[in-house]
Amino acid sequence: MSERSRSNGGGRETLRRSNNNGGGRETLRRSNNNGGGQETTAAVWAAVSGLTVGDAWLRRDEPKAPELVAKYQNAIVQLDRGVPFAYAVGSVGFRTLDLTVDARALIPRPETEGLVELVLERRSTGLVADIGTGSGCIALSLAVEGQFDKVVAVEQSPDAAALARENLQRIAPQTPVEIREGNLLEPLMNRGERVHAIVSNPPYVSAAEYQELDRSVRAFEPRDALVSGADGLDATRALFAGAAALLEPGGLLALEIDERRAAAVRALGTSHGWNVAIHADLFGRPRYALSIKEG
Repeated sequence: MSERSRSNGGGRETLRRSNNNGGGRETLRRSNNNGGGQETTAAVWAAVSGLTVGDAWLRRDEPKAPELVAKYQNAIVQLDRGVPFAYAVGSVGFRTLDLTVDARALIPRPETEGLVELVLERRSTGLVADIGTGSGCIALSLAVEGQFDKVVAVEQSPDAAALARENLQRIAPQTPVEIREGNLLEPLMNRGERVHAIVSNPPYVSAAEYQELDRSVRAFEPRDALVSGADGLDATRALFAGAAALLEPGGLLALEIDERRAAAVRALGTSHGWNVAIHADLFGRPRYALSIKEG
């Protein structure tokens, strides 16, 4: 993880921590018990104004633009309804990027930053494809930080694809990024392209597990981006089955996985002819499955 992504610029770290702290009401509850709501006030103002949390607090008495005040007040109302922090303020930090985010796509998690890191350590040139791009966080990070010839971002949901295009327009990386709509690998097929790396944070929650997720996730984040069949492996299964035909020899397949299913993922990959290496995230949990196409 880069030093910039650890920074507090633009409220990034607050956004990142709140992503894993349940819904917005929980964020308000925690902060109200830890400083009379001042922590939330500074964090929300930082997020809507682009300041650091420290600067937001130090400049709290300065005159404020009416449009920013309105945005801040709306975010507080959203938080009180239980809306996740990132959705309430409309942005989230991911590695070096500040991304627009809303209920059209999942909120990017810190764990997914580690998947980008692993890919950049192994591949940084040629054509790379991000399958299930959502907000565009993986694809845009690869475009900004890597030296790829081109990044293709695939997304099945038209709404999420529209959000990814908005982020692409805002960030405008020098590396070309093409957003294609379609299911998993289908938009890559029959194009005569040789892909150097296929990267994906696919849905990996089972239908039963979805019912046990925090209400803030079930109520606000898109179900189709979370659930992948009865065993949570439908999307992963399809990626193992189809990726080899698209990758050049020595090409990389890199997947984020459910920590509870690392053994099942390795067995699934092996059944499709892959030699799967499981890598841990920053918390020591098995989170990523990497495979190289042989031949």
